[in-house]
Amino acid sequence: MATTTTTIGGKNLLVGIVVFFTLLSMTLGQEVETSGRFPLVVSTWPFLEAVRAAWRAVDGGFSAVDAVVEGCSTCEVLRCDGTVGPGGSPDENGETTIDALVMDGATMEVGAVAAMRYVKDGIRAARLVMQHTEHTMLVGEQASIFAISMGLAGPTNLSSTESLEKWMKWKKNDCQPNFRKHVLPLDSCGPYHPKGTVDLIRNKCLMANQVETITRRSDHVGIDNHDTISMAVIDKMGHIAVGTSTNGATFKIPGRVGDGPIAGSSSYADNEVGACGATGDGDIMMRFLPCYQVVESMRLGMEPELAAKDAILRIARKYPNFVGAIFAVNKHGVHAGACHGWTFQYSVRSPEMDDVEVFTVLP
Repeated sequence: MATTTTTIGGKNLLVGIVVFFTLLSMTLGQEVETSGRFPLVVSTWPFLEAVRAAWRAVDGGFSAVDAVVEGCSTCEVLRCDGTVGPGGSPDENGETTIDALVMDGATMEVGAVAAMRYVKDGIRAARLVMQHTEHTMLVGEQASIFAISMGLAGPTNLSSTESLEKWMKWKKNDCQPNFRKHVLPLDSCGPYHPKGTVDLIRNKCLMANQVETITRRSDHVGIDNHDTISMAVIDKMGHIAVGTSTNGATFKIPGRVGDGPIAGSSSYADNEVGACGATGDGDIMMRFLPCYQVVESMRLGMEPELAAKDAILRIARKYPNFVGAIFAVNKHGVHAGACHGWTFQYSVRSPEMDDVEVFTVLP
């Protein structure tokens, strides 16, 4: 790079002063613009208290990551919709487990726990994975041991009177509906075993003729039994973070992990672009990494609304009966949602709002 010598009273000094104050005014202008637009909190569903908790944290100067943790933790304590935190969504054995994730859009670090037993603080456990390990995800009972060793409360029974009553009613109904397929017996609680070889060959032939679209039974997937809080926060510095927490699908097969702790599926963040959060049939949605797609679409210039709709439509073309939704927010704070199979609502709090506002998206 070439350099120039500046002399007192010379033309170069004048040019330098002009450039300096121009850059200073641009920087100050950017700070003013950012301070008026941020902080910002966006979350799936009308989880108002969770959004308020995140807003109090970020508006008080907390980082985006800390605010996300506060927001999702509030939902865990309140057991939002019975599908977040302890006490909901029993698996086939009647046990409740936790999936959670936190992602820092500045560093791209991720911490996650999956199928975690005996520890109720899913989002805090996820942050501990991010803070105190070089891993991305810990699972099962070993995730619980780690979380407790790092100071979280436990071991704790994550079931509740309500979840156990729901489980016992399901057992009396011959464990219907469930997530099993191509097994016998069809109408009881097992033990299950694969269908015969002839049946398996026939099923493979049927699947070979269904390349374009796949029909999936979705009568056991709905707002009240298969849901996630997915939250994005942009702090006062413009840094972005996302977090998710869920106790998964009701009556899932033990050991099942959904999209909640999967970066790029339930949520994704990148300071350079924006963020995304998702909710719905995680077993389907995680096959498409919709939130990663949304962020990358926005990186290429798509507006949030179009990016969200495009991600949902890609899934619907293959699984026309799936149920799911997405919110997208770019780094400028522009947000939108898209959904399929149900009416979706997401919540927002920004400096220009007196309280949380809920936006409704039709399928």
